[in-house]
Amino acid sequence: MKRVVITGAGTINALGHSVAATFAAMREGHCGIGPLEFRDVERLAIRIGGQVHGFEAEGRFNRQQMSLYDRFTQFTLIAAKEAIAQSGLEFHGELSAKSGVVLGTAGGGVSTWDDNYRSVYEDGKNRVHPFVVPKLMNNAAASHVSMEFNLKGPSFTVSTACASSNHAMAQAFQMVRSGMSPAMVTGGSESMLCFGGVKAWEGLRVMSKEACRPFSANRNGMVQGEGAGIFVFEDYEHARARGAEILCEVLGFAMSSDASDIVMPSKQGAARAIAGALKDGGINPEQVGYINAHGTGTVANDKTECAAVADVFGPHADRLMISSTKSMHGHLIGGTGAVELLACIMALKDGVIAPTISYEEPDPECALDVVPNTARDARVEVALSNAFAFGGLNAVLALGRV
Repeated sequence: MKRVVITGAGTINALGHSVAATFAAMREGHCGIGPLEFRDVERLAIRIGGQVHGFEAEGRFNRQQMSLYDRFTQFTLIAAKEAIAQSGLEFHGELSAKSGVVLGTAGGGVSTWDDNYRSVYEDGKNRVHPFVVPKLMNNAAASHVSMEFNLKGPSFTVSTACASSNHAMAQAFQMVRSGMSPAMVTGGSESMLCFGGVKAWEGLRVMSKEACRPFSANRNGMVQGEGAGIFVFEDYEHARARGAEILCEVLGFAMSSDASDIVMPSKQGAARAIAGALKDGGINPEQVGYINAHGTGTVANDKTECAAVADVFGPHADRLMISSTKSMHGHLIGGTGAVELLACIMALKDGVIAPTISYEEPDPECALDVVPNTARDARVEVALSNAFAFGGLNAVLALGRV
């Protein structure tokens, strides 16, 4: 089996329009969550989110591209450009033929759905743009990345709600590790912050009107975000031969299904995914220094995740640092695991642990070191990234310092 490393990273999210800006915001414990700004927001009960501000698509894409790119695809292409530029890879010949794209998203072109439903049902129009279907389809972002960067290998989209990005990155990891592909572009994106997208989530009654406070006793729900995180996963020997900078190593992964409830999480399912990732990577539990938690800020998720971590790690759980960066950038649903992987890279490469901000009151059911409110300097050898989705679908990635 090949060793797999990350040689490029790119992002745009509520904390920043690049990896450097996002790292700086995480170090500072900056909150990217604020008032939402879009049409009919006053009709919503939930009016806060991790929205990407200061982003003008018209300045980045031409008119023809705008007719094809939903906001989630725009975010993906921006992040992919940064990641591939950092990797230094140019996809030609055999490298192009064997390298591909695996991305995660839950909603795909939600903004396009929303705009065109308005056009037909509210405005009474009888026709929509001929590119509506290719613009809103979940695989649009993966397809456009493959075309933009000449990636002719395996390319597809994974949609497993809040675990989409982690499932996608796990597939990319497996392809490189098996020798199928020397490099894969992977990660995920989401943009549900429009009237219809938020209104649908309001129906679940899991959203906070105030703030995302993971692990805090007074937490009262999740807050949505938007954006993308994209990475280049590469065969270690291939990367070393060309002198590439290596950000970290992908050591292992595991996936599990709760097979119990469509929305309520299971401690056993989460624990099996965490333990499986350790086993797959040949990792001793005591080697793990940091976990980027799923940490949604809902009562059920946070206590269940903490219980699963305690079960897997035993006494070492008290020595682990575990934080939820959703408190800063919001929950990007299908794209969330990709943006959160950045916090793991920052921990491993820079020795900076992103905090759980907006933490106010200790909860006895979340009695772990949640790195409250302030970033921390610490040397970390192994980090985990947890994703636990509606439908009981769990995906955990393990990464190591190089």
